[in-house]
Amino acid sequence: MLSLQGRVLIKMSTKADTARDAGLTIPEEIVYERGIPYGPDAQYQDLDICYPSEHSEKLPVIVSVHGGGYVYGSTSVYQFYCADLARRGFAVVNFNYRLAPKYRYPAPLEDLNSVFTYLLSDACVDKYPVDTDRIFLLGDSAGAQIASQYAAMLTNPEYQKCFDFTLPSFTIRGLGLNCGIYDMMEQIKGTRGRGVMKDYLGSLAKVPTQDLDVLSYITGDYPPAYLITAQADSMKPFAKPMQEFLQKKGVRCECEIYGDETTYHVFHCNVRSEVGQKANDDQCAFFKSLL
Repeated sequence: MLSLQGRVLIKMSTKADTARDAGLTIPEEIVYERGIPYGPDAQYQDLDICYPSEHSEKLPVIVSVHGGGYVYGSTSVYQFYCADLARRGFAVVNFNYRLAPKYRYPAPLEDLNSVFTYLLSDACVDKYPVDTDRIFLLGDSAGAQIASQYAAMLTNPEYQKCFDFTLPSFTIRGLGLNCGIYDMMEQIKGTRGRGVMKDYLGSLAKVPTQDLDVLSYITGDYPPAYLITAQADSMKPFAKPMQEFLQKKGVRCECEIYGDETTYHVFHCNVRSEVGQKANDDQCAFFKSLL
């Protein structure tokens, strides 16, 4: 059963996201392909790919993991944000994943892995202008946690052994971590496994501790990362500690705090916002510096 926190989050997010994107359309210069299956679950396991209509070669790829506290979010909510990223010269993958509490940990990680398996397949590479040697991964809020965890799995073979699915062989050139949490062990202690964390994890007694101790598996092979947060972001306290942690590991990492006391959580998803546009410009410039 969905927690009270989860129900409130869905109600408030639906209202806010609907108001934010009212009247928006996909830019004419962007090709937006919808509903591409990457797994057998017709309700959840599909993705969109968008890219500039004018391109002379294969494009670097951004895979975007949507936020929503593990219980909310979809390709429709993130379509305008992803199309706006594509304007900066990327092919952007916007995908649905199985949501809690119907599907619990590690379902989103399994689905992200399936997205990459599809992205690297001939069926995708032959049809879309994707350069699979130049892949970037980003996420916001819960999506940032999922992205950060997957990056640790991909760059540490010992961590891969904690999971019963096989990761494809590829490299993430850079990582975008936006308005997220990163220390899952500390988060569980803080929530005591209640609310959306219970929706996502279920009984903590059934989740192996080593699975969730993500930071202990991060090495110097972790992808270069650009962290975004905002002055009034509820997740702001987690950004700088993550930056410092990665830098101590020898990982290239930048962190920027945007806006003022009116700049809130996942502000960068608002394509009408000047400060959101600035944050996305900066993050994409960081990605391009890694090419």
